[in-house]
Amino acid sequence: MLQNKPILLLLISTFFFLNCKEDKGISVKLPPLDNVKNSIAYAEGFNITNHSNFSVLEVNNPWPNAEKAYKYVLISKENAAKTSFMKDEYDGIIITPVKQIVVTSTTHIPALELLNEEATLIGFPGTDYVSSEKTRQRIDNGSIRELGKNEGLNTEVLLSLKPDVVIGFGVDGTSKSLNTISKANIPVIYNGDWVEKSPLAKAEWIKFFGALYNKTKEADAIFLTIETDYKAAQKLAKTVNNRPTVLSGAMHKDVWYLPNGTSTEAQFLKDANVDYLYADTAGAGSLALSFETVFEKAKSADLWLSPSYYPTMDALKQANTHYTQFDAFKNNNIYTFANTTGNTGGVLYYELGLARPDLVLKDIIKICHPELLPDYKTYFFRPLN
Repeated sequence: MLQNKPILLLLISTFFFLNCKEDKGISVKLPPLDNVKNSIAYAEGFNITNHSNFSVLEVNNPWPNAEKAYKYVLISKENAAKTSFMKDEYDGIIITPVKQIVVTSTTHIPALELLNEEATLIGFPGTDYVSSEKTRQRIDNGSIRELGKNEGLNTEVLLSLKPDVVIGFGVDGTSKSLNTISKANIPVIYNGDWVEKSPLAKAEWIKFFGALYNKTKEADAIFLTIETDYKAAQKLAKTVNNRPTVLSGAMHKDVWYLPNGTSTEAQFLKDANVDYLYADTAGAGSLALSFETVFEKAKSADLWLSPSYYPTMDALKQANTHYTQFDAFKNNNIYTFANTTGNTGGVLYYELGLARPDLVLKDIIKICHPELLPDYKTYFFRPLN
């Protein structure tokens, strides 16, 4: 699910839901900032507490089943000079606004661009995975250094960059690279956006980045735009009575992996008002089923979404000729996001999809209920040719 874990342009304002004409030049018209409250409505993995001259950012679920919460002081340079903190009480002191940053997942990049802070990004591991045209240009001109791989960051290069903060992610907090960076007195903040349980909760982590740049009101306003657009799409989808049946996933070796009914992927399908055949399942990870089990239940499914990374119908057929027995294959009703990539092959969905659930939801509605969005062009999903 993570592409280095897993906008390119900015947000839509005139792209609010009922105006669904294609507009790849996404921009956002913010509501009056004085009317935007700083609150966390959906995300469970972080919170921000404001004090008189500093804030505390707490990340309480950086990875599944995390046993420790991390606390960071966010403070201006001026206030830091006249304020002292007990070192053992906090995991880092970050001077805000951040001037230079290293992030370690493609899912972090959209937030920087939405906040107009992409110029602060100076290093990234696995730059080929980045799809955003704006950030790719900065990579190509040498403004962003390649830092190797997340499993083993090039700490020598990273330390030489002297970032104000490193935004990391981890599955258990045992990264040797991130521990080395932290010991060198460069604050490391674990970002747990990917652990959240709903599309809007994941998108709300833009407020996490807003706090780092003293752009809390801007981040709140951007999220409000996304939330409003998402809910409008969800409401429109409820108006249809025809709910097509949907299959997802594909075989890896002898196992068919597909989203369980409590996953974020299944939440998108529920909000798009479709009949996901495995909506009544639950679990912490993907379902792992035999081909025979899936075929018996989903042979007649109307649509097949996200058949792994197969780029064409022919590739799917060559991988397993039994795929051709599904009605969705016979009727050419298979859709994938894997073919929507950046110039160096990074899959756009894994970068932008988490930050823009409104676009993901509208893509699925367009595929499953095309009559609802006659002028909308899908952003991530394309038919498998």
